[in-house]
Amino acid sequence: MFASRKAVSPHQIRGSSRIFTTSIVFGTTLVVCFSLTACSRTPSIDTSNLPDSAISTAAGEPWFEEVAEQSNLDFRYISGASGNFWMPEMMGGGVGLLDYDGDGFQDIFCVQGGSLEQNSKDQPGNRLYRNLRGERFEDVTEKAGVRGSAFGMGSACADFDADGDIDIYVTNVGTNALFRNNGDGTFSDVTQEAGVGDPGWGTSAAFLDYDHDGNLDLFVANYIHWSKDRELRCNARGGQRDYCSPLNYKAPAIDALFRNRGDGTFENVTKLTGIDRASGNGLGVACADFDNDGWPDIYVANDAMPNHLWINQRDGRFKEEAMIRGCAVNYLGVSEAGMGVVAVDLQQNGLKDLFVTHLAGEANRLYINTEGYFMDTVRPGGPGAPSWPLTGFGIGFADFDLDGKLDLYVANGRVKYGQSQLNPNDPYAEPNNLLKGLGNGEFEEIEPSGGTTEALIATSRGLALGDIDNDGDIDICIINRDAPVHLLRNRASSSESNWIIMRLLDRNGVDAIGATVKIEAGGLVQWRSVNPNQGYCSSNDPRVHFGLGATKRVDKAVVKWPDNSEQELGPFEPGRIYTVRQGSGR
Repeated sequence: MFASRKAVSPHQIRGSSRIFTTSIVFGTTLVVCFSLTACSRTPSIDTSNLPDSAISTAAGEPWFEEVAEQSNLDFRYISGASGNFWMPEMMGGGVGLLDYDGDGFQDIFCVQGGSLEQNSKDQPGNRLYRNLRGERFEDVTEKAGVRGSAFGMGSACADFDADGDIDIYVTNVGTNALFRNNGDGTFSDVTQEAGVGDPGWGTSAAFLDYDHDGNLDLFVANYIHWSKDRELRCNARGGQRDYCSPLNYKAPAIDALFRNRGDGTFENVTKLTGIDRASGNGLGVACADFDNDGWPDIYVANDAMPNHLWINQRDGRFKEEAMIRGCAVNYLGVSEAGMGVVAVDLQQNGLKDLFVTHLAGEANRLYINTEGYFMDTVRPGGPGAPSWPLTGFGIGFADFDLDGKLDLYVANGRVKYGQSQLNPNDPYAEPNNLLKGLGNGEFEEIEPSGGTTEALIATSRGLALGDIDNDGDIDICIINRDAPVHLLRNRASSSESNWIIMRLLDRNGVDAIGATVKIEAGGLVQWRSVNPNQGYCSSNDPRVHFGLGATKRVDKAVVKWPDNSEQELGPFEPGRIYTVRQGSGR
């Protein structure tokens, strides 16, 4: 159950890890080296077929415990795969963490696929699970009215109408859906009246206040123009039927931006803001102030096409500048298969870097922010090191072991048949990656793969991070294609490790998306931002979390609100969850 946890000492954690050496670039020559030692692992998995990065090198204590079944979280994503190899079957789905009933605990919204051959009324529908104070979950889908009737992809959760209740936006293959929280445990489908249906193939979405009017606007990434009539036949190596690359369709889509009018409705401003001036195969979205001018920008990870960086011009328009700012393609000038993306201050210097997940053979990529311009950083021990043989989708940085340094979790799963099958029931399944942060942008992988006692081999997609049981450490929920959901309870921190969590609310009582907080504790400085709608088709706990190690007091916190005003607070005692409202003091 989520109420209990087993402490793991820091020396046990380090003993179960492995340092990787990744690509080193000299001019245009790429050298790839891995330092690996194979060991035995759980007998239920044939280790002879595992990639090197999945082989355990030490029998250390696990960082996470899989508790989905015992917590009554019984969701299973249905891809609808029936031998047609239709593209959407491979790409879903997502997950959202939100406190929909206002009881202080994060509930779980799982986006469902279904069948592309069925009528909408026959789709299995999304599921909403109410958190019973960290112990178990209760399926409240029918009561809440969020089932939906489309083939789902992802979700973005936020209080778009500023009424104090968290709402849910769902992206679909077809018309998207907006569920407004009624504040009584139920939701209403207000898609049509709000004007945010967007009939394309939506993937990741994010709420942001791009025009500084105090209302949360909505950005939607679209993948390709797809229909059953436009589907193609593609083969894997050896001639076996398989899923196509998005490039085969030659049908990139234009993303969409909706301006919140403040009355419960939105205006489609895609053309007015200039977002229509570039198209791509959009999968991941991260919104942040990348050029540090006080206005939120938008980054889109495109699959097999150059990524987009929409720089806010502060006059209601955006300009696409990814190429000139160094984050459109890799250091060789090659487009990669961008899936998930997060904006993260990896250097802890107040600047938002970018980390993007990719296909096997490309490696997940870190773009370091240098005053608004980015550098594709490839170095030994970097966060992309163990990803070369794997295909990454969901992604999240958090201080899982509460030592004051950001760690990394990546959910993996193939999109094409591989040379070996790691799970006898799923040819696309792969192990996930858990990397321990060492500081200064260096990481080492924790074993067993994914940080669990037994490696969880699945075709993983969306991933959401949050403190499910309010015990001060970050847990993980992962959606798996045609397999049960993973709910990973954190057990990595020792009893001596301290923490602090803050929920930042603006003057309207809405989670202050885009706000940044800097804390000073124990002589160190840490930065976090309220960016819940990022990763891959998923929405995270909106609260900001800091691990403090042995530090027993936070001396000061400085909050920079979305309107660029600043507020200084403190000191704070650790081991507590604080709510900070703009302009109201502590």
